[in-house]
Amino acid sequence: MAEQEQKIEEAGQTAEEEVTSEAEAKAAAETEESAEPRAPEEDAAQEAEEESDEAPEGEDPKSWAEKRAAKKQAKLDKKASVYKEQIEQLEDKVKRQLAEFENFRNRSEKEKHAMFETGAKSVIEKILPVVDNFERGLATVPEDKKEDPFVDGMTRVYKQLLTELENIGVKPIEAVGQEFDPNVHNAVMQVESEEYESGVVAQELQKGYTYHDSVVRHSMVAVVQ
Repeated sequence: MAEQEQKIEEAGQTAEEEVTSEAEAKAAAETEESAEPRAPEEDAAQEAEEESDEAPEGEDPKSWAEKRAAKKQAKLDKKASVYKEQIEQLEDKVKRQLAEFENFRNRSEKEKHAMFETGAKSVIEKILPVVDNFERGLATVPEDKKEDPFVDGMTRVYKQLLTELENIGVKPIEAVGQEFDPNVHNAVMQVESEEYESGVVAQELQKGYTYHDSVVRHSMVAVVQ
């Protein structure tokens, strides 16, 4: 009899343990379900509830309307903040690109101008010896021959050449009577002079020229010592 009662007691304990285990498993499952992310359907349902003009059961309509308006305003403010940040980023990007393009355009213009200046100076340097030969040749013409048609023709050609050079920006450098300037003068000798003070150009041996304020050829001069 005692043995039978013991078996019944053991069976009861086993059943109780199984019920406890089953309850714990169920509680754990419910915890996991609550920890899982909400399904899109649930989010949609909540959004529909928030968008609804009717207050949920048990909610004060006025309070619900205020909450709903506050939530909408918060969403709008958040979207506006995001859009504003994106617009500022785009504006900054556009400004940077415009600045880079402007720098590139200015740099290209300077390079093009420098290339043109270099090419022009190269051509002018080749023309100047022709001008020198005209001057030397015309300087040897006697006074009584300067009215000769041939001499007059050469004089006209020489003057036309100087005029065209001046039109493109080529100008002769002033030398005689000017204070010696190593930027535009090339002193090849020193002389004594009663007319000019020391350091003044007394004689021009070869005329110098500038092109747009840039020296193409320095004047070859004699300076008073």
